Amino acid sequence: MSSLLHITNGDSFTKRLNDLNLQGDVITWREMLCEGETLTNVGSESFWKTRYEFLHKNYKISKSWFIEKTLKEYRSLCNHKQQDQIVLWFEYDLFCQINMLAVISWLLANRKYAEISLVCSGKEDESDKLYSLNELTDEQLLSLYRNKKVLSQDDIEYADYVWQLYCSNNPIRLENLSDYEDFQFDYLGDAIKSHLKRFPSIANGLNEMENNILKLGLVKKPRSKTDFLGTILQNQGNLGFGDSQYERALGRLKPLFTNFNPVRLSKKGKEILEGKTNYYSYIRDNDVYLGGSLKYNFLYNTESNRILKL
Repeated sequence: MSSLLHITNGDSFTKRLNDLNLQGDVITWREMLCEGETLTNVGSESFWKTRYEFLHKNYKISKSWFIEKTLKEYRSLCNHKQQDQIVLWFEYDLFCQINMLAVISWLLANRKYAEISLVCSGKEDESDKLYSLNELTDEQLLSLYRNKKVLSQDDIEYADYVWQLYCSNNPIRLENLSDYEDFQFDYLGDAIKSHLKRFPSIANGLNEMENNILKLGLVKKPRSKTDFLGTILQNQGNLGFGDSQYERALGRLKPLFTNFNPVRLSKKGKEILEGKTNYYSYIRDNDVYLGGSLKYNFLYNTESNRILKL
């Protein structure tokens, strides 16, 4: 067994990494911890039970699929005890950054002896575009790998601290963090800002992502639901969500559309977008978590960029 272990952000990049023929074993982190309730003790029985319940209820994930895809790979990670060098491959977006925090928290608890390095894609050229790992050429990936950041003990403990705050029942504690630039996580600050904007706005009860979906529907006038999903994916900023997450979001917002083929907003949808009426009482769900916090127990003030507890 190699003394080097790679942990990747998903199956498509794992395939890409295997094609690069780098030394070391590869484990895929198959989770989406940016959605649903999370517990601080990554990998514990209660952690996986909570995750399975969320995925089963909201994405119809079967127990057999969860065991086969997520738990088997996690057990493989647990069994890789000999490696003293671990390389994390993640991206700039919220989806990846939250998974990255959880993995580092687990490594802090279970692999204290290992040197942990981070390869993180994002700003790769002079343009404003942020790149996913799979958008890079083999040469760019190898260059990122050669220049990977070896995380200090302070970096690792900071990532664990941010994870603890993400899993706490009060996002205001996360909001008060301001020292990201003191650590080697170039995209974490922006990801956490995007996370905080997922709480419902005071203005109309919808969060930034939900308002963006309505705006795209109104302005772009997609011809079909498939076109609409493609438009949303291309204009989602740094969330890094996939089709299934936006399908679920459209389910929540369905009453604000008269049609998806072509996409048309309802009168109410337009009024909410214009701030003439508030959707909070209709969309409120007492069982929706963002990390450790109940989504509808807090409001986001878009003018002050501050979170308020209800």
